Amino acid sequence: VEHLVALKVMRLTKPALISPKIVTCDFKDLPGNILNNYLKDDATAVVQMETLAAGQFLLLPQSFGNIYLGETFSCYVCVHNETNQPVQSVSIKADLQTNLQRIPLTTQNKAPIMLDVDETLSDVIHHEVKDLGTHILVCEVTYMSNYNTLASFRKFFKFEVLKPLDVKTKFCNAESDDVFLEAQVQNTTSGPIILEQVALESSHQFTVKSLNEINDGVSVFGDITLLQPQESCQYLYCL
Repeated sequence: VEHLVALKVMRLTKPALISPKIVTCDFKDLPGNILNNYLKDDATAVVQMETLAAGQFLLLPQSFGNIYLGETFSCYVCVHNETNQPVQSVSIKADLQTNLQRIPLTTQNKAPIMLDVDETLSDVIHHEVKDLGTHILVCEVTYMSNYNTLASFRKFFKFEVLKPLDVKTKFCNAESDDVFLEAQVQNTTSGPIILEQVALESSHQFTVKSLNEINDGVSVFGDITLLQPQESCQYLYCL
């Protein structure tokens, strides 16, 4: 079914750096101008200088990708009138479906509007993810069709919420009746992360002493605790 409006959704994340891949050949070779014509359509190619590798470009997100627990999921939702006539009663609704619940995300409380030719209706959505597993962004667009009846359509965008850290603990009983807790924190993301603070919170029955500082409260890990992907660091506490 062809609709009068088009829906586009883009996740808002930091752009990535991409380098042009220059593959060309002489027009007398077997491929002819196929490779050269392909370069003209490449978003990273310089216009009229397609065979010049001009360093790196910023590339907007091409897919939803994965998101890590505790991050804020942000996306841009846009409805565009692609017809040659105004479209009445246009509205957007967005929900996030998790394994446990369905969360409304749309911030607009306005009445449906009219979209003139080539006009857009957009919204920016922010949501802190608090559950692991599969999440589905459900976007629904409603508008008035040419037959004076309400028409609507939905689009679904699936992404995974993953654990950014893996924590393993080990207890050791000393002869002095002290109990030592060793906590190993591992970076399970695909990029480096900085641990701003790691602390052990216990019940009122225990007193916790951190053994991760040297003189004057300076951390044994230095000013910054940087973990590369799959790297880990160990913390020690006395109870």
